[in-house]
Amino acid sequence: MNKTIILNSRPVGKPQQSDFKVIEEEMPEIKDGEILLKTKFVSVDPYLRGRMSDAKSYVPPFELQKAMSSGVVAEVTESQNDQFKVGDFVSGMLEWKEFQNSKGENLLKINDQLAPLSNYLGVLGMTGLTAYFGLTEIGKPQKGETIVVSGAAGAVGSTVGQIGKILGCRVIGIAGTDEKVELLKSKFGFDDAINYNTTKDMTKAIAEVCPDGVDVYYDNVGGTISDSVHANINRLGRIIVCGAISAYNDTSIPQGPRVEHFLIRKSVLMQGFIVSNYAEKFPAGMKQLSQWLSEEKLHSEETIVEGFDNIPQAFLNLFEGKNTGKMIVKI
Repeated sequence: MNKTIILNSRPVGKPQQSDFKVIEEEMPEIKDGEILLKTKFVSVDPYLRGRMSDAKSYVPPFELQKAMSSGVVAEVTESQNDQFKVGDFVSGMLEWKEFQNSKGENLLKINDQLAPLSNYLGVLGMTGLTAYFGLTEIGKPQKGETIVVSGAAGAVGSTVGQIGKILGCRVIGIAGTDEKVELLKSKFGFDDAINYNTTKDMTKAIAEVCPDGVDVYYDNVGGTISDSVHANINRLGRIIVCGAISAYNDTSIPQGPRVEHFLIRKSVLMQGFIVSNYAEKFPAGMKQLSQWLSEEKLHSEETIVEGFDNIPQAFLNLFEGKNTGKMIVKI
């Protein structure tokens, strides 16, 4: 039998284990032109929370009683498609199933000799591309500028910080534990970092570590942390809105300071984005990230959870801050 994880119910507030269900289906059989894929690694990401709600967004919501999906690395175990052979590894948006068939469309062949397979869901996948294009296309950092990154110990945030250092900037991270703060400085090369859980006055703390103000803010969290960064933004600053995990489980629209006054007063750019906006530039982005990785200028940090049945719990752990770097499930 073939295990599949479906969306059992739509969450109200924070998702629960009961919102998911593991079911068993018959093993798929491939037809002419198809391949059979065995799931090896599954990516879990905060944006999936939005797709669990029946709300209009930039991607359709998941359907109830149907399989969840996300970034997956899989191995070809059978093939009736000339473009793929048994033993090939691929990455793409695939369902949460142990085995599934595919026509090979929208799948990227990957090389486990160049990098560990899990990297293709992180620094060499959508995570790395999100960090790279958000920072370079919207933030446009200049050498010597100060970049602040929230959710800095997460998959995107840790990559953003490293790219910022490669580009010659001063980089400050915001994270939720002392251990993560130390990791940002020791492994990822951040110039300084702040533990928001032990800091009483974030606006003051940011001002102290950014004496020349903030030129670029890469926002992964939203909420009051972002309010404090906004208060320190420089004239002609750039705010990249990548995520808002602080509000993903809210059941009402949160209220906060209005941004219009400082956007106008300081001529600040604030822009949200999704990585697919830059799809035509993906090959160039992958090439640059791969080069930095091979030159050891870019480092990958992963939190690996093992076991197909543990995919939902790994996803839930994201909202508890239990990941450092990319959260991945190894099957």
